[in-house]
Amino acid sequence: MPELAWYGWTLLAVAAVIVGLSKTAIPGAGTIAVAIFAVVLPARQSTGVLLLLLIVADVFAVTMYRRHANWRELWRLLPAVVAGVAVGVVFLAFADDTWVKRTIGVILLGIVAITLFRRRMTSSVDRQRPHIAAAATYGSLAGFTTMVANAAGPVMSMYFLARRFPVKEFLGTAAWFFAIINVFKVPFSIGVGILTPTGLLVDLVLVPAVVVGALGGRWIADRIDQRVFERLVIVLTIVGALYLLVA
Repeated sequence: MPELAWYGWTLLAVAAVIVGLSKTAIPGAGTIAVAIFAVVLPARQSTGVLLLLLIVADVFAVTMYRRHANWRELWRLLPAVVAGVAVGVVFLAFADDTWVKRTIGVILLGIVAITLFRRRMTSSVDRQRPHIAAAATYGSLAGFTTMVANAAGPVMSMYFLARRFPVKEFLGTAAWFFAIINVFKVPFSIGVGILTPTGLLVDLVLVPAVVVGALGGRWIADRIDQRVFERLVIVLTIVGALYLLVA
């Protein structure tokens, strides 16, 4: 078990609650958890610890929203995501932590800007005739960012916003998407050495906080207004991207 001060454990517990909330109510908030873990723990270790907590939260999200997923959308995204994960594995073999953070920060800010511009001018991904290029672009970026920093939440949040999904469909599709992808990442994470026995001990301590966040998120999701939901997603995405750029 790593030797952390009480405030270090407190920050990790808060971040674990945010992980649960991000899966069941407020997508995009997960980037804040990524930032907290990277501050308290060594960067590579933080990625492995966070991955297993995300999988725990995925179980709750899938259980709560399994009937609301858009499976046609998921199948459309999957090939590009797998390709993005593969590129992310190669990138991790050569890039240091600073390059990883700044690359993802730039990607996220670019996606926010493009999405907001297209939403103002016209629908960037028509609901009846979804654009294959958009699915390929967002999917590959999501695969890359989830592999290198568990930071694909904002990428897919922007895509689902562009698709104009209602809150429950948004959360259900995202729940299955990340449950599948995070489990898919486990052997790669073991291979590059970011999943460790020490990380598993930290996860055991923090799992209850994830459960609290996930259950609280369900209460919020049943009451949140669509416009408030969309604005929260955009704001939290921008905050997370800016942190990655300046950290």
